[in-house]
Amino acid sequence: MTDVTELTVGVFGGTGPQGRGLALRWARAGIEVVLGSRSAERGEATAAEVREQAGVERCRGLENAAAAAAADVVLVAVPWEGHAALLESVRDQLVGKIVIDCVNPLGFDKQGPYALPVEEGSAAQQAEKLLPESRVTAAFHHVSAVHLTDLSMTSMGTDVLVLGDDREATDVVRALADAIPGMRGVYGGRLRNAHQVEAFTANLIAINRRYKAHAGIRVTDV
Repeated sequence: MTDVTELTVGVFGGTGPQGRGLALRWARAGIEVVLGSRSAERGEATAAEVREQAGVERCRGLENAAAAAAADVVLVAVPWEGHAALLESVRDQLVGKIVIDCVNPLGFDKQGPYALPVEEGSAAQQAEKLLPESRVTAAFHHVSAVHLTDLSMTSMGTDVLVLGDDREATDVVRALADAIPGMRGVYGGRLRNAHQVEAFTANLIAINRRYKAHAGIRVTDV
């Protein structure tokens, strides 16, 4: 498996629950993490909380462009509404780098969550279009933020589907999943198949609401 211990992972949306949770787990695993935010001060404030909670020093907060420049790999965990604008703002800093898109374009109404139509096909394919010189992958859509931030859970017990057209890039992302105890990265197909992975998050939210759970996924016979 690919060694990721020497990588610096940037997290856009690190002040939100999903991004912060993954940053916390990676920092705990000994990986250097940079939290990107529109405000460097806000990013550093969250980084300080992560350092204290994880008991490590290898986490810092920067403004988005600086975080993109400092990272080897970046995770995009921002709200769908700000997805395109963020990626456009850091396009130059992400040239040649692995980008992990975990954004789920979802809507909510009285009937519950549902997948939104995306012109490019999926959030990941929008990222691929906006970042033509980056190595775009899709992963971490179905991981519970509640479980990520609860360090009393020593094993996550969930699989992560990793999609992409660059074999080396998907191997790196799978290794980042494997770095978190109890989590396993599983190759899930080409990036063109990201739509149904993003959309399935709506089903998981419905499951969680009905059963008062924090459900993830498991892939059998692999």
